[in-house]
Amino acid sequence: MGSTQKIAIVGAGLGGAAAATLLQQAGFDVDIYEQAPEFSRLGAGIHMGPNIMKIFRRMGIEKQLDLMGSHPEHWFSRCGETGDYLSRIPLTGYGASYITVHRGDLHALQMSTLKPGTLHFNKRLETLEETDTQVRLTFADGEVTYADIVIGADGINSKIREELLGVEKPLYSGWVAHRALIRGDQLAKYDLKFEDCIKWWTEDRHMMVYYTTGKRDEYYYVTGVPHAEWDFQGAFVDSSREEMFDAFKGYHPTVQALIESTESVTKWPLRNRNPLPLWPPGAAGRRLPPDETAHGPGRRHGHRRRGDAHPLPAGNRHQRLPHRVPALRSQPQGARLPRASGVQRQHLAAHPGRPGLGLRL
Repeated sequence: MGSTQKIAIVGAGLGGAAAATLLQQAGFDVDIYEQAPEFSRLGAGIHMGPNIMKIFRRMGIEKQLDLMGSHPEHWFSRCGETGDYLSRIPLTGYGASYITVHRGDLHALQMSTLKPGTLHFNKRLETLEETDTQVRLTFADGEVTYADIVIGADGINSKIREELLGVEKPLYSGWVAHRALIRGDQLAKYDLKFEDCIKWWTEDRHMMVYYTTGKRDEYYYVTGVPHAEWDFQGAFVDSSREEMFDAFKGYHPTVQALIESTESVTKWPLRNRNPLPLWPPGAAGRRLPPDETAHGPGRRHGHRRRGDAHPLPAGNRHQRLPHRVPALRSQPQGARLPRASGVQRQHLAAHPGRPGLGLRL
């Protein structure tokens, strides 16, 4: 093995891109393998709290994000039927901004921080095999590469997780999320107040709404609605205004106006993972699994994906990573596993019978 240790990150989403940038900034040799054929502006809205913005400060993109995103001063909760305010949570005064932004715009900015030539598209992982000295990665296109450490950041259907724990399908929560982006000019015709960051609630469903740009030209909503069985093929299906009106019948006129302004809406199943029994499992060697808060009930709660990418780059390239594997393995086991599992268990306890509701914002 040469003097420079090689790290392979499987998955170039938000978490994988953040981990790669931080490790590269620390001086490590990192390559990122993404199964998608190219980058595209996927997703819709996402929240970025002050702790995550401080990580982006270290990555050198905090100012760009500040200019890009919307800056709500409060997170409002309101009764979906009466419009009464249930809570007003302040979002300022924490040493960095709280912003809401389009996930695709954030992702593009993160991609720009990667070292040129280290991001490889169209790389679907087929097999992962640990040798005496390295890990061998084989991709669907036939390419084989080797790394000293492999980090999994490949989503809820993680191939890395499957290699470590065996095949296990995600659990359907019994809930779906409707997602839609509304053009800002669509809202100008209403004599209503469209707040920067608001969640409309009733007993068994909600609608979370916020702007995704600093220009306030995109207004995004995502719902949590009970749906007994996911009986459709694919990651999502098209929905309709009619379905939305039915799901939110009796809701406040502001919500009705949002539905009326909807040009296109999709419906997504909310899936969960059970907490890991241990992490890393057994003698995982040089393969580090992704933090379960990126997969479990909080899969769509974007804060954790980047937050849990941050501890990995502790140290620098002069500390040989194979010699640091026990420390890297014990750090997630000792610090991240209790937190990740705790988030999942607290969420499930707080939302009995509706495990997909509380964290997917």
